[in-house]
Amino acid sequence: MRALAAWQNFYVIVGSSAGALIGLQFVVLSLIANKPTARVDPETGGTFSTPTIVHFSAVLTLAAILSAPWEALASPTLLCGAVGLTGVAYATIVTRRMRRQTAYQPAFEDWLFHVLLPFAAYGILFASAFAARPHVHEALFGVGAAVLLLLLIGIHNAWDAVMYYVFLKRQD
Repeated sequence: MRALAAWQNFYVIVGSSAGALIGLQFVVLSLIANKPTARVDPETGGTFSTPTIVHFSAVLTLAAILSAPWEALASPTLLCGAVGLTGVAYATIVTRRMRRQTAYQPAFEDWLFHVLLPFAAYGILFASAFAARPHVHEALFGVGAAVLLLLLIGIHNAWDAVMYYVFLKRQD
């Protein structure tokens, strides 16, 4: 399993970053929830805030899976494929929620970072699981790209949510 061992530092960095960002997201959401001027529609929160935690959690989970001392590639491949498939299904749910919610009219950037890029990241993850057996090296780069993309999507979406609540909701 030298192929996975070469990625240990990468997954320590992205995994610990995702864990820290999950904690920070909870702190920020708690502070926003305690502000009397910020009333959050639960449907909108489930559409725009919950996916951020899901993406960070997926990164943390994948970092744990790929840092474990596996003796064969089959188990981590299966788990990565399951995370990818679950992520595609979840991105479908987020798409439906974005269409249903009425508190905010999503702009192109919202569709890009809440639907299109997550679909791409989870799809790459799922496809990399299938490519792992014949092309281990390339598949690991695909998984790494998907993990990094999910981390960056989460950072963007967390920042976007904070800016929305701090600047737009404060004016209301």
